[in-house]
Amino acid sequence: MYDRDQLKEIVDKALVSYSYYSGSDKLFEPVKYAVSVGGKRLRPILTLMACNLFTDKINEAVMPAAGIEIFHNFSLVHDDIMDNASIRRNFPTVHSKYGINQAILSGDVMAFLANECFLQLPQEKVVKVVRLFNNTAIEVCQGQQMDMDFEKKDIVPEEDYIRMIRKKTAVLIAAALEIGAIIGGAEDKDSQTLYDFGINLGLAFQIQDDILDIWSDEKVFGKSQGGDIIANKKTLPIIKAFELASGNNLRLLKELYSQKNSVEEREKVETVTAILNELWIKEVTTILADSYIDNALKALKSVAVEERKKEKLLNITESLVNRNR
Repeated sequence: MYDRDQLKEIVDKALVSYSYYSGSDKLFEPVKYAVSVGGKRLRPILTLMACNLFTDKINEAVMPAAGIEIFHNFSLVHDDIMDNASIRRNFPTVHSKYGINQAILSGDVMAFLANECFLQLPQEKVVKVVRLFNNTAIEVCQGQQMDMDFEKKDIVPEEDYIRMIRKKTAVLIAAALEIGAIIGGAEDKDSQTLYDFGINLGLAFQIQDDILDIWSDEKVFGKSQGGDIIANKKTLPIIKAFELASGNNLRLLKELYSQKNSVEEREKVETVTAILNELWIKEVTTILADSYIDNALKALKSVAVEERKKEKLLNITESLVNRNR
């Protein structure tokens, strides 16, 4: 069984050695930059781990895993433009470095490069994997649309938010696992169970990202602290705050999240964070994230392979649980 560091090295080598098209340096330089500035490589590592549950031969899964990472970075390039974010992984975002128009175009081509990676699979697996990937990509875009729509709404119900992050974040993690299982020769039941594991892991992962955006060290998290607050995003901590706040706190939240609000950004982040702390919002949202982790572990336990083979996936799950503790 491969460990996480070995799999990350395999993914990194695949991304570096990928045959990017020559003759269009302006188009592909931002692509290379986007995939080279670090990142946990969580999704491609999960693809290779899922494949490795069922076979020791993971070579067939390497390029699809790279394709998943390229697509993930494509979504980040466009998300950063929409969010007007200047920092990603402690580096300038692609549009900050190369300009918005170039970032849009280079981001677009990344989606097609991802599909090219999947077409390197054996013919008998291509259709099933590409169809799963394309359906997932559509869901990710649907999730981003929902996220944009929520910025204009005064109230976002918790169930709508969970539906949004399921599409925007969780489905790609789930598909990464199912694709790896399919390539590894898993039975349909096991590949679907790994998908369910990924959905719950992805929901927990996004909720913890929401928490980290507010309460983490910027140097550790790699993004500007309070960026979601500045962008008026209705993340789970904010949704829970609107649900639990009353009196002056509720009035302040409504005022700060109104479209006409003109409060200085740092003051807004500090004021909102103080209200969240008073309402114990970090603790409330952490409990929900933990419930999804529990569901993920139950799904993983039911996958029909030896328990020792699941250790690497258990370790990743545990690392996600502890990253904001």
